[in-house]
Amino acid sequence: MVGTGLGVLVKCVEVTKYFGGLPALKNVTMDVEQGEIRAVIGPNGAGKTTLFNVINGVYRPSSGKVFLDGVDITGKPPHRIFKLGVGRTLQIPRPFKELTVWDNVFAGGLFGESMSRQELMNHATSLLEKVGLLSKASVKAGVLNLQERKKVELARALASKPKVLMVDEYMSGLNPAEIEEAINLFKSLRKEYGLTIIWVEHVISAVASLADRVSVLNQGAKIAEGRPQEVIEDQAVVEAYLGERVVHSSESG
Repeated sequence: MVGTGLGVLVKCVEVTKYFGGLPALKNVTMDVEQGEIRAVIGPNGAGKTTLFNVINGVYRPSSGKVFLDGVDITGKPPHRIFKLGVGRTLQIPRPFKELTVWDNVFAGGLFGESMSRQELMNHATSLLEKVGLLSKASVKAGVLNLQERKKVELARALASKPKVLMVDEYMSGLNPAEIEEAINLFKSLRKEYGLTIIWVEHVISAVASLADRVSVLNQGAKIAEGRPQEVIEDQAVVEAYLGERVVHSSESG
């Protein structure tokens, strides 16, 4: 699905971010279409998470603009951007450890799209079933393993009914069978909820299987963009990233 025809949902225009005198992002422009799964890849320190933090308001860009569905959201605080429809998962899951799995997901829905309590309860239960955690709904999140904690965080982000879901290295730490399960889950979520997903990832085999398009960052600049196979074969990408290490299994960084 390259080119959904549904219009641009997230637009970054020449986004630059300095920390002190060092640029973490340099004039990054990216259009993400509605319904698209866009992977963002690159070596450690390339600026991938910084771009995420600019989009969802953790950082204000030094220059440039970010638009959501045509609305300028540049520099708005994270809670405002969240309410406008940008959900996010973190590379290291951070569930509310003392709350049950179900309560974690229910809590995520309290701050999103307006729903009655019964609608939200039904939505939380449906999401837990979708990610395969309904049988552990009453278990405290603090005792879950890594894959289960990632599923809780994913369901919690989805509970707000976001327009766009930002996923930071979901495959990191998962074994090959868990990665395959995650690929199928994201395909299903996109189909069922019409999700637009922006996804930072190092597991190139998963990117090739799941992403519609790939944007590649290196030293804060976008060096390539296109279909997964085109990007993987791009000489600049091979030299900057894939020549260093092609990752076929989970790996963080």
